[in-house]
Amino acid sequence: MNRSLILLAVPLVSVLVSCGSDDAASDTVAEPVATEVSVPTSELDLDGRTFVSTAVDGHEIVAESEIRLSFQDGSVSINAGCNTLVGGYTVEGDTLQVPTLAMTQMACDPALMDQDAWLSETFSGSPTLAAAGDELTVTAADGSTITFLDAVVAEPAQPLEGTRWVVDGLLANQGISTVPIGAEASITINDGTAAVEAGCNTGSATVDITDTTITFGPLALTRMACGPEQTELENAVVAVLAGEVAYTIESDTLELRTATDAGEIGLNLVAS
Repeated sequence: MNRSLILLAVPLVSVLVSCGSDDAASDTVAEPVATEVSVPTSELDLDGRTFVSTAVDGHEIVAESEIRLSFQDGSVSINAGCNTLVGGYTVEGDTLQVPTLAMTQMACDPALMDQDAWLSETFSGSPTLAAAGDELTVTAADGSTITFLDAVVAEPAQPLEGTRWVVDGLLANQGISTVPIGAEASITINDGTAAVEAGCNTGSATVDITDTTITFGPLALTRMACGPEQTELENAVVAVLAGEVAYTIESDTLELRTATDAGEIGLNLVAS
């Protein structure tokens, strides 16, 4: 069974006494000796954590791609640049169990799609886990290993202010949809003002920021005529950026959420 290790330093003292000399006896402290105390992998608290791959051995991954592994509310999601794999998980001993692993059906570069298939086989095949500090190693049934680092360490949170946040997901009706092709929206906050690229039109609003909320004042936008994709995105952005909005930042991702009579809506944004 793989186990994470905690090292406890135990000093050993050796007393050296000089003989036939008037010199006082001297004490010399030896180097610490490490004592290993193991913690079962099954006791790891993975929920709410995201890991980013730092090394893969035994399998060649697509150049410049990385694997993101996220655990949230009993579900695990894996993404390596194309489709996202999602399924419920448990940790039994040192084994990750994912009984059913579903995958989105985006068409991507064939190499990335082959990589998705390998990840599906790896994570549905009861891989073993080993943890040490902020590092997590996943070992597949074929012996290949993926080493991950906690995203909090690998990718420190970007500041809310001074960062250009680009919308890459729209929340409505309890589901996340992608941004319409050919449209882009962003928010940049500086000195109490949010500069907004809404999808077609641009403008600004005053903001009041706390540790968990952003309160947007009235949003003033230009009035250009837009295409259907840009209009769809703009309507979604404008609906969220009104009044008090809850926000969270994890690494380079910003989530905005607000309640309406029709349910919760929101935006997922990434730092650019």
